[in-house]
Amino acid sequence: MKAAVITFPGSNCDLDLFHALADLDFEPTVVSAQTTDLSNYDAIFLPGGFSYGDYLRSGAIARFAPVMAAVSQAAADGKIVVGICNGFQILTEAGLLPGQLFGNEQPGFICDEVDLLIDNSNTTYTNAYADSRIKIPIAHGEGNYYVDSATLAEMEANHQIVFRYADNPNGSVANIAGVMNLAGNVFGMMPHPERAVDAITGNTDGQPFFKSILQTLGMAVGRK
Repeated sequence: MKAAVITFPGSNCDLDLFHALADLDFEPTVVSAQTTDLSNYDAIFLPGGFSYGDYLRSGAIARFAPVMAAVSQAAADGKIVVGICNGFQILTEAGLLPGQLFGNEQPGFICDEVDLLIDNSNTTYTNAYADSRIKIPIAHGEGNYYVDSATLAEMEANHQIVFRYADNPNGSVANIAGVMNLAGNVFGMMPHPERAVDAITGNTDGQPFFKSILQTLGMAVGRK
């Protein structure tokens, strides 16, 4: 399955994501933020880092990069679009996911491994998990996810919350760590599953995340 890894000026997790995808049987390509056509890809990934130096707000400038029109079109076409860390921030800034990411409740950069609870196991991103509690690395200074109470109620009712923190490290509303859009094809999370795919790190809890996507894409191809 062909996957585009969008690299923005300041992205620093693009190659981590590229290698994780390649190791798990995707066919990834690193694609410039200047690209305007993503029609040849089955899935689009926006990696972590500090796009455009995180000036103004994290993701606020990247949202206007030429590639984002193509990302929006891919999302509208029902393709899988995934944003991790800064990629999540970009997707919220672009209006492709609800909410906003603010500075951590306790100011400062957090680099750690945290436990996540799988809140919805029947998604494109979780269907390969056997366990409901996993451990995934985090590395962010602006991971405090917020939506208003009305939006939160809608998201809860529509099962759009995919991952929650077991022990909220950044103050996110309702312990939210990862969410998807109503259609289920656009997803964002602050933790880094691409950093938990190689046994040499002692943690492979990120593997089922990517295997879930691959399985969903395979099923979609099979239905064509």
